[in-house]
Amino acid sequence: MEFIHDFSAILVATCRDVLPIILLITIFQTLVLRQSIPHLRRVIVGGVYVVIGLALFLAGLEKALFPLGKIMATQLSDPAFLYGTDKIVLQADWKAYGWIYLFAGMVGFATTIAEPSLIAVAYKANEVSAGTINQWGLRITVAIGVALGISLGTFRIVSGTPLYLYILVGYLIVIVQTIFAPKSIIPLAYDSGGVTTSTVTVPLVAALGLGLSATVPGRNPALDGFGLIAFASLFPIITVMGYAQYMHWMTQRKLKIMEKRNAL
Repeated sequence: MEFIHDFSAILVATCRDVLPIILLITIFQTLVLRQSIPHLRRVIVGGVYVVIGLALFLAGLEKALFPLGKIMATQLSDPAFLYGTDKIVLQADWKAYGWIYLFAGMVGFATTIAEPSLIAVAYKANEVSAGTINQWGLRITVAIGVALGISLGTFRIVSGTPLYLYILVGYLIVIVQTIFAPKSIIPLAYDSGGVTTSTVTVPLVAALGLGLSATVPGRNPALDGFGLIAFASLFPIITVMGYAQYMHWMTQRKLKIMEKRNAL
């Protein structure tokens, strides 16, 4: 009964949130375009599916993903696990949090591979490029970037270093890469950074950051708990352009070798 009550409240809130989108599309279709909505019955059924799916997803976040991320962060940063003692630790030693960095990286990789928005972008990129851009290659490259970014983000939380330093250096690297990377890959690389912060990645990563900052000595969840999503958006841009630059360099190198052989 408790779940039904909670789900009903979430469903009502979801309907309220989706209502402006429905009104906007309806008004533009009827008053601006002055055309009837095509396949109205199918659209209505699909809209009901979307609302119910969103409500179930939000209920799952509240009941499972948020608590899971927080529990794992709490357990992995427990002094009894890290230092083998129940004594109160006043100052965190960043070298003792290796399992946190590893877990954060694995969470980032796994959630990104399962990210529906990335799957859609990879599919379209493969379709538009006539198979030149491999779907799994792009997804794995982006997932590696997210894994590296979230691992570095958890290190920042543990060490207490300023967030802006990491973001500043990261975007300087992106700017330099943008100058030298193949022009055809730059828009896709930038989009790859955005699609990682979606339905699967954000809940677990946000819960991980808040749970970790609440248990690490000397950290404040309001100041240190957020920022992991920024790392998850930044590093895929770096890895996708880096991979494209590497493949471009390898192609040019093979061409030069073939030209030398032909010359001989």
